[in-house]
Amino acid sequence: MSTAVAQDTINRKAWRSWGARRWFKILSDWTDPGEAAAIAFVADAVRDTPILDVGVGGGRTVPMLRKLSQHYEAIDYMPEMVEICQHNHPDIRVSQMDARDLSAFEDNTFGLVVFSFNGIDAVDYAGRRAVLAEFARVLRPGGMLVFSTHNLHGPTYRENLTQFLRLPAWSNNPVRLGFNVARAVVNLPLATINFLRNSQLNREFDGYAVRVCAAHKFGIVIVYTDVPTQLRELKACGLQTEAVFGNLNDKAFQPGDPLDDVNWFHFVARKL
Repeated sequence: MSTAVAQDTINRKAWRSWGARRWFKILSDWTDPGEAAAIAFVADAVRDTPILDVGVGGGRTVPMLRKLSQHYEAIDYMPEMVEICQHNHPDIRVSQMDARDLSAFEDNTFGLVVFSFNGIDAVDYAGRRAVLAEFARVLRPGGMLVFSTHNLHGPTYRENLTQFLRLPAWSNNPVRLGFNVARAVVNLPLATINFLRNSQLNREFDGYAVRVCAAHKFGIVIVYTDVPTQLRELKACGLQTEAVFGNLNDKAFQPGDPLDDVNWFHFVARKL
């Protein structure tokens, strides 16, 4: 099995799990201040234009994006997520579709494409390039792209099993404390197995890396990248970066800003 196929298989299994489905079903609101700022940055430029919401999951982003336009479509490559999103938002159109192949849409269709919650990191690097090329194709000239991606030099890249070796959260409520202890006892063995197995896919390259991530009990393998590399990849697709935000606040980065404490970035780009 190739590394790309293995990564895809591992991640799809994680999204299909009961815990992931339950979590995505109830997830709501912005992931962080940077995400809200990125959407606010493009709001006036994309208002009332067709929007494509990629990797919609359970529909967390539906109400925020529909405030910008009622010309809205959502897709996800997991049938389980399509079902959850359709249940949560029965009045929208949501389709099962892989972002690496958007051939169902014509060129120059959308004023805004959004791929939130680091969804682009779940595919291998060649697939990532295919995703960006498809976004550039379906965007109108002047259309905007907003997506998030993990920071190669951030704290989450250094996550390891010590994340699960900490003492359970203390609570004066004995029932809550018992639950926290039980959860820690259950999570550690599974996290250990996942970490040891999925770490075999860890690879480092110039400007990006593939690595197991602590989310879902080390149940996913994702791409991490740095800002210069991502800027080059966007430019190669005919996309001009307008702003980059981080997860910690709502301020766009300026040249020379420290980035080591940023878990992920929100890139805003415009189709030339």
